[in-house]
Amino acid sequence: MTLAASAAGPEGALAAPPRARRSRGGYGRYAGGKVLGSLGSLAFVLVVNFFLFRVLPGDPARTLGRGRFSSPEQLEQFNAAYGLDEPLPQQFLTYLGNTLSGDLGISLRYRVPVADLLVDRIGPTLLLVGTSTLLAALVGMWLGVRSAWARGQRFDRLSTGASLTLYSMPEWWLGLLLIATLAVGFGPVPGLFPTGGLHSVDVDPWSPGGVLDVARHLTLPVLTLTLAYLADYALVMRSSLLDELGSDYLTTARAKGLRDQAVRNRHAVPNALLPATTVIALNFGFVVAGAITVETVFSIPGLGLLATEALEIPDYWVLQGAFLVASVGVILANLLANLLYGVLDPRVRT
Repeated sequence: MTLAASAAGPEGALAAPPRARRSRGGYGRYAGGKVLGSLGSLAFVLVVNFFLFRVLPGDPARTLGRGRFSSPEQLEQFNAAYGLDEPLPQQFLTYLGNTLSGDLGISLRYRVPVADLLVDRIGPTLLLVGTSTLLAALVGMWLGVRSAWARGQRFDRLSTGASLTLYSMPEWWLGLLLIATLAVGFGPVPGLFPTGGLHSVDVDPWSPGGVLDVARHLTLPVLTLTLAYLADYALVMRSSLLDELGSDYLTTARAKGLRDQAVRNRHAVPNALLPATTVIALNFGFVVAGAITVETVFSIPGLGLLATEALEIPDYWVLQGAFLVASVGVILANLLANLLYGVLDPRVRT
């Protein structure tokens, strides 16, 4: 290295910085393009989020009023209160201004600001879906690596078959099955876990005992989502690693005398992680969207259950807020995945 530097001399030393600048500039342009694309997606989501609920058939005032307005004066008062008597372009501008300032409207059911309602409900959702996604990613990738490395053997057949079977089950059905067996109990075996709820009514969830109580209540919901999400990561990791098995660099590593486990962990798995990294980042974007069916089955007061309750009224402003939060989460996760991919694989920048 010293000889090469000496041979290059001062000209070589001066030539290195421009290459570094070009590299940083290449990633900067790549990252800037991805950020602009994400901003465009966010603008499209804002437009869709506004017009989606206004192209529905019927009079919004009569739908939201659920037949309680018996006179035209009451309808006019309701429209004026929610700004529905203004022209549609003016409503859109008002919606944009309120959204950018954090004002998502007032919930018709709970009579509180939608932003406060979403903040209260996002904690249980992050705890439930975030924990499930993390566990599913870790276990699924481990299964995928082991299955690909033992392709065609008993472990591969069992793990792939079990993952596909769990993946084909509806989440709500799997949740009900776990409730019937592990919460209600069967035969001489008593129920081991609560059937639903985030914590016991007489327990402070922030106390040490309350934390254990919350963990006990979330065991079955987390297990349901983890089993349901497992196949995503296992199959992607297995397929990606199988593509690497015939590569020349693995043959070279074996020829150098490396043990089979070292070849797998040091060379094959790092190169097979790129597709799995993208899938993990994208799936974490769906964490804030909640798990509607599982939260409903286990009565977890998260964003998924809130959206279900909002559909029953319908509480349009809550639905708009939940849709916006879920969309922003996916856009940010997609942006993070693209930025990370540009670091891990510089070929995508061109």
